[in-house]
Parts: sequence; structure tokens; C-alpha cells
Amino acid sequence: MLKGHLDAIVLAALEGGPAHGYAIIETIRRGSTDTFDLPEGTVYPALHRLEEAGLLSSAWMVPPGGRRRRMYSLTKAGSAALADRRKAWGRFSHAVDALLGGGRAWPA
Repeated sequence: MLKGHLDAIVLAALEGGPAHGYAIIETIRRGSTDTFDLPEGTVYPALHRLEEAGLLSSAWMVPPGGRRRRMYSLTKAGSAALADRRKAWGRFSHAVDALLGGGRAWPA
């Protein structure tokens, strides 16, 4: 179900501010009411891909008394990409709702 939507979900998880990988995974899990409990092996490659595309930036941080973590942030291009993906998702989901609902908004 996530195929083609993972990048948008990761971008949305970072909309609230910078976060490290585990926090992003938890934001996605909580935000989806436990529907998307993604493994690190799914999220970290997406983070690297989005950073290479210029949609995220990252920096190493060491919190007081904590261990070093890579913090990810949306770039301006990432925020714009998220807005574009939200618009596309709205059009897509509206069309699917119309079809699955027999021309009525889903659920019927």
C-alpha cells in the first residue's frame, strides 16, 4: 500500500521540525494509528534518497548526555515537494473514493 507514497509520508513526518530516524519512524507509526510500523530498512534508504534529491538536509547532533544522532530537516524544496504531493494525493484519493463509492464519497 505504501508503494509510491513512502517519500511523501517521510516528508510529512518531518513537517513538524527536525527529527532523527527513530523519531521519524515513531511519528509515522503514531500518525497512522499503528497502521504503518515501518522498519529501519525501509525508512533510512528513503531518508538518504530524499537528502540526495535535495528535499531533506541532515546534520549530526549530540544531545546533552545522549549519543550522536543524525537529524533530518525539510528543505524549502522538500516543503514545496510535500505541498505538490498533497495536491496530487487529494486528486488521486478523490478519484478512488468516487470509484469505490459508486460515485458517492467513500465510505458509502
